[in-house]
Amino acid sequence: MTDSPRDPTPSEADAADVLPEDLAVDTDIDDGYTLPTQDQAGPPNPVNWHLLSADALEAEWFELNRWVETLRRTYGLPASVIPPFWHRHDELLWELSALHLHWLCAYDPEQDGSAPFGWHRDFADARNRLRDWVASSGTRLDRDRPTRQTAWPGEDPADPVEDVFVADRDQDFVDYVAEQVAARREAEEEFYRAIASEDRP
Repeated sequence: MTDSPRDPTPSEADAADVLPEDLAVDTDIDDGYTLPTQDQAGPPNPVNWHLLSADALEAEWFELNRWVETLRRTYGLPASVIPPFWHRHDELLWELSALHLHWLCAYDPEQDGSAPFGWHRDFADARNRLRDWVASSGTRLDRDRPTRQTAWPGEDPADPVEDVFVADRDQDFVDYVAEQVAARREAEEEFYRAIASEDRP
């Protein structure tokens, strides 16, 4: 890839440089994924998707999507392991995010030489879990549907799920990330508005 590397845990300044068109996947992959430059001491920090700012969320989505695209092409992974619409399923997002972090640590220049072997061993386990997540979610190569939810006693019945056909995966990813970032930004603004109202006499 020709994209310039960035920190695995982006700052808001880094995230501000990510444009919507950058979120689209470059399918002309010829040189694989490059390690981000390590400007921080120690290994990359875990990504808690619930706590990211809107700008950091956008950058993390972009980074993970780029890595997943390279991963699936490098290992020839079928849609039963990594489906096109993995981004619409939290269980796949968190699994792939953890696998990405593990990869970053395993291939860190300061890491022990045997670490990549450990990553591949854990990658085999992760593929089995990914197959389980994909099978239970119902997402497929050319269609997607929300992961089924089971209503517990006393809860309202779960919403029915229906397959949605998606013609352009990359556009769907861009649109989905834009929605997620907009919702996170609105939540941030609401939080700051609440603080400001409390400070008023």
